[in-house]
Amino acid sequence: MKAENIEDIYELTPVQKGMLFHSLYERESSLYFFNVPFGLRGNFNIKAFEEAWQKIVDRHPIWRTGFYWEDIDNPLQIVYKNVKIALKQYDWRGIEPAEQEERLKDFYDSDRKLYFDFSQPCLARLTLIRLADDYYEFIWSFHHIITDGWSSSIVMDELLQVYEALCEGKEIKFSSNRPFRDYIDWLQRQDIEKTESFWKQQLAGIKAPTPLIYIENKQLNFTEQIYEQEKFKLSQEKTKELLSFIAKNRLTLAALINGIWSILISRYTCHSNIVYGCTVTGRPVDLAEVESMVGVFINTLPMNLKINAEQDLLSWLQTIQTKLVELRHHEYISLTQIQGWSEVSRDLPLFESFVVVENVPNSQSALGWKENLKIDTSKGEYFRTNYPLNLVIYPESEMIVAISYDCRRFDIATISGILTDFKVVLESIFSNPFVKIKDLSFSTVRQQQISKSLDKEAVLM
Repeated sequence: MKAENIEDIYELTPVQKGMLFHSLYERESSLYFFNVPFGLRGNFNIKAFEEAWQKIVDRHPIWRTGFYWEDIDNPLQIVYKNVKIALKQYDWRGIEPAEQEERLKDFYDSDRKLYFDFSQPCLARLTLIRLADDYYEFIWSFHHIITDGWSSSIVMDELLQVYEALCEGKEIKFSSNRPFRDYIDWLQRQDIEKTESFWKQQLAGIKAPTPLIYIENKQLNFTEQIYEQEKFKLSQEKTKELLSFIAKNRLTLAALINGIWSILISRYTCHSNIVYGCTVTGRPVDLAEVESMVGVFINTLPMNLKINAEQDLLSWLQTIQTKLVELRHHEYISLTQIQGWSEVSRDLPLFESFVVVENVPNSQSALGWKENLKIDTSKGEYFRTNYPLNLVIYPESEMIVAISYDCRRFDIATISGILTDFKVVLESIFSNPFVKIKDLSFSTVRQQQISKSLDKEAVLM
């Protein structure tokens, strides 16, 4: 693009640098690629929908951003003044439903293989497939380097507002929001030496990832990384009870989930000093209006915890809460840099399990766009990482607890056992929050498997 079309130039965030590096040198990987489907049923105004998307691109600099990295030490992101985004359309009416499903599957597979040109904005694709007279499937494909779940929720809500205004011929009124550049400026004011010292202290003595149990069925010989998912849903009553417990004890949902997961990892690995990964929103508390900023802030951090079997559940959750607050002051740095400050070799992962507590603003887009047009977000794919074991929490009215796992490493019986034991600890928190960690009772079958497969000398409890 021509120089007169350039609006701004600035460095990448540490997290963006990591994403760019991995995406450029592992081009076959789809780790940071997402194609999110939405079902649209009813009277749909395609012209207004496409125009609404263009206004979103015009509004947010990150959606007009390309990247430059060749022959320079620090990559740059270049914001362009004018970037056009197109809505690609297909009409599959008249095709049998079974064939439509096959075509959709093929589309998602091929869409994943379409490589983004990082030097050219916008790093997103919009596809609309008409499957019936009153039903469309919309696919929003994008690279994680320009957005995260929180920002995507903001974008979808704004899209709703713009779409409705265009349909009704009303004036479009946006609330003010700070540009992503303000976050870049904030990053450049941080004390990197202080953050380096913090992470070196946090990971001192850790020389390898906490070893996870493997499948015992050697016949499961997958040659490629294949993920499956198991999950359970809490009732509305139990979810309300959980939220009430959190509020009463001045905890966060993240503290409660991390507290449970750390106990399970310790029990299943028979290690008292454990490391696993957790996600943070990455939105600094001391940056005004950061909640409304659109860009990529989310980050992955290591949680290094030393579990005391004599501690009771509630005090353990409070310990986790304090830990998470400490991390907030040093959460902006990339996981690659953090591992470089640790004693873990670069050819090993820093951890092998991962916790995600989905935390995005309440979205209005899932409620329907107009009375005569409904949106279905239930078709979305489950969370993906390159770690073998992932716990994902969806804090809805009926909270969903899901585990995605690499089939080369775990079988369904092992995952079902972990989910069962998750329920055990959760119920213990409700019924007896002062029970000591060492007194928690787990599945007898699981305990026998653990005892057979792990080093007896490392037993914690």
